[in-house]
Amino acid sequence: MNATLTTVAAGWGAGAGYLLPRALHRLSVEPDEPWRAACPAGHPIAGWLGPARCRDCQGDAASGRVLYAVSGTALVCAALAAATGPRPELAVWLLLAPFAVLLALVDLAVRRLPDLLTLPLAAAGALLLGLAALLPGHAGSWGAALLGGLALGGGYFVLFLINPAGLGFGDVKLALGLGVALGWYGWPCLFAGALLGLVLGAVYGMGLVVFRRAGRKTAFPLGPFLIAGAFGGLLLGGLTA
Repeated sequence: MNATLTTVAAGWGAGAGYLLPRALHRLSVEPDEPWRAACPAGHPIAGWLGPARCRDCQGDAASGRVLYAVSGTALVCAALAAATGPRPELAVWLLLAPFAVLLALVDLAVRRLPDLLTLPLAAAGALLLGLAALLPGHAGSWGAALLGGLALGGGYFVLFLINPAGLGFGDVKLALGLGVALGWYGWPCLFAGALLGLVLGAVYGMGLVVFRRAGRKTAFPLGPFLIAGAFGGLLLGGLTA
């Protein structure tokens, strides 16, 4: 059963990942710039889902990142299915995973976590988990999920006030959604996922300094590491619930 579920989840992830490149191209702009509406040659690109291929010049504006979107989303969805099993919350994780992958790719590209994704992610997570809590067989708590979002978002807001140069406000908004997901499985899962994200970010930053790719005060995208930490926390929660 789990093998079939994992295969189906991987297929869903690959299909969803194939639809991300156009949004990735349009959202990968510097802060305060409008979302892209054209290919590099200036031809208009309409819509948000699908390949970022231009019909006029036949070029693909996000060709170098299509593989990351497809394989990354497929891998994430398959791992979540294997850890969670046929529980109602798995449907929530599979719906939210493509948006988390998209956020990570945008942050890696331009060090930006768009409100267009972070805030709806938190709201959708809370709403969908509320629906999952009404179904039999779930392994979490909706109340704990809501408290987890407030706790992690509030914690990152305090860190932002202490060191705004090292933590963007987009990371605070992202933490709301990640906290909701992690809180579903309880406080140990929340702490594990949050700590793992910070540790991964710290290791990456130290690696940049050690290999002289950056200085101690160089800013780097933290969002992908927070998302990776939350992913690890959800795997742990799904396996132990």
